[in-house]
Amino acid sequence: MSARRFVAGILCTLGLVACDQSSRTADELKRVAVSPELREFVEDLKSNLVFVEGGEFLMGDYGVEHGPERLPYDADKDSKPLHQVQLTSYSMEKFKTTNHAFQIYLKHNGLMLRQDVAGGRFEVFSMPPNHPAHMDWYEAEKYCKWLADISDLPFALPTEAQWEYAARSRGQFLMVATDDGTYRVAGERIPGEHGLRGINISSIWNREAFAKEMGWKTAGLTALPVDQFPPNPLGLYSMSDNGLEWVKDWYDPDYYQYSPQKDPQGPEKPMFKDYFGHYTKVLRGQSLADPAWGGGVNVHRTAAEPHGYEWEDRLPYLSSKTARCVVNSPKPVN
Repeated sequence: MSARRFVAGILCTLGLVACDQSSRTADELKRVAVSPELREFVEDLKSNLVFVEGGEFLMGDYGVEHGPERLPYDADKDSKPLHQVQLTSYSMEKFKTTNHAFQIYLKHNGLMLRQDVAGGRFEVFSMPPNHPAHMDWYEAEKYCKWLADISDLPFALPTEAQWEYAARSRGQFLMVATDDGTYRVAGERIPGEHGLRGINISSIWNREAFAKEMGWKTAGLTALPVDQFPPNPLGLYSMSDNGLEWVKDWYDPDYYQYSPQKDPQGPEKPMFKDYFGHYTKVLRGQSLADPAWGGGVNVHRTAAEPHGYEWEDRLPYLSSKTARCVVNSPKPVN
């Protein structure tokens, strides 16, 4: 070992410098994983995986052909045409990545919660341990890779096809990823409150009520705990609301026209630029669903610059961007 590497190792151990994940060897990571905190973290991680048995499904806007109303679910063309996809089995995290999990990742990699984010909600929402962590695509990809390093399991961001198949409970014709594929709200409005209380998915009422409970001034834009509402029939929580979710794929509005049938991975290279000329990745789900206007439909696709930039000032806006990881193994994780 060189003197320079030896000194760097000592400084990392003492916490005097930030140590990047990429500087650690596989053997070092395995030794770190022996620590009680990370050992418990990995076991908890594995216990919160949902096995998704592979199979074939029709991906895309199935509303006209298979929806009860025989109407499209999406006005955009990028969710068409409906096409056959065949997926190998995998496992998916039942919850969005939480602040608790992401801050363990930051701690063990000598990193700090970023401060370069537009909007005052980011820091507020990054505190409660059971809330979804907000991040850009690169952070999400590195986090899933770190899970693979410490667990010796093939963790990764899900592909867009894996995400939709899981949200639709193995490709069933379910409009939203709620417990029964529908929106349900309370029958009566509470005097003085905005809207109706969501029963199986969030509404403005739920978010305003939680903001008031927390003493936040975020009103209807409030993030909620990851397990606030029932999971979909497969056992996955809040895939149709409470934050858009990054997936692996580069975005191409025409991808469904040439997507391979077997385990599609998205375009091989960046394809589509946003208004400001930035190439885009795919986000799935919905930041703030609401039964009143039907957000969170399982076939919707969203294009976003991977750093989360939304304005020319190039400050990332991340308060609506979340992630969850998958394990690309055809067998259940023990």
